Amino acid sequence: MSDRAHVTHFFDEPTNTLSYIVKDPNSSACAIVDSVLNLDYPSGTISYQGADAIIAHIKEHGLSVEWILETHVHADHLSAAPYLQQRLGGKIAIGSAITTVQSVFGEVFNVDDGFCRDGSQFDVLLNDGDSIAIGSLQGHAMHTPGHTPACMAYVIGDAVFVGDTLFMPDFGTARCDFPGGDAGTLFRSIRRILDLPRETRIFVCHDYMPNDRALAFETTVGAEIDGNIHVRDGIEENEFVAMREARDKTLGMPNLILPSLQVNMRAGHVPPPESGERFFLKLPLNAFGGPDLSELAAKE
Repeated sequence: MSDRAHVTHFFDEPTNTLSYIVKDPNSSACAIVDSVLNLDYPSGTISYQGADAIIAHIKEHGLSVEWILETHVHADHLSAAPYLQQRLGGKIAIGSAITTVQSVFGEVFNVDDGFCRDGSQFDVLLNDGDSIAIGSLQGHAMHTPGHTPACMAYVIGDAVFVGDTLFMPDFGTARCDFPGGDAGTLFRSIRRILDLPRETRIFVCHDYMPNDRALAFETTVGAEIDGNIHVRDGIEENEFVAMREARDKTLGMPNLILPSLQVNMRAGHVPPPESGERFFLKLPLNAFGGPDLSELAAKE
């Protein structure tokens, strides 16, 4: 029996996001990693073309979904996990530190007491080292905080799905300036990934195609050790932290961070409808810093 995962990628160009179907080579069992729900932000229109492409592939090949895995609460795209689950089944899973993220952003978005901060929106909360089986294909969860507190890489067979923790060697590593992020923690998390066998295949969640190169999404532990521009062998933690913190100060917020967090901290569900059965997302002003707005507040 083979332990080489069969991996099919799907690329969402507007958000530069990679989603994956991971199939057991010995059966029809599969998992979906980091799905995308399409949002046209200016019009507030949600659509399903990315998720529908995954559904079409799974049905065409007669696959059976066992897991819908989230590497973390994404800040740059919405998750399609509930939409996929309703049509394909499978358990929605994320790292157990989601509760920390829910507590932080529950306050940012001033959600009411009806929003549970215990991770119960997800079917399974995974801890570091927990086993994941996809048919006969064995794997485990690896807690990799730093980008966010809840980041989880998934080691499945001969492959690891690293979320935003690590990118292709020519692009480096994830930012660490979101609430709960920390550059030193990220460095140590990456070193855990790079302690896997050199031949382990790495699949990244984003590719930004620097220098106009073609899309790339698969690399290896060995290639990252030898050539990652931020964390290759020879770069020490203090050097990385100084670089990462300086770089993060130059970065703007992701375009979809506010809608993404509200949906993804709910396992891909939108907030409950308000009067008239209409659905709304909030736009908290100065959520990540800015001047006092009290002088501008309307008098009720």
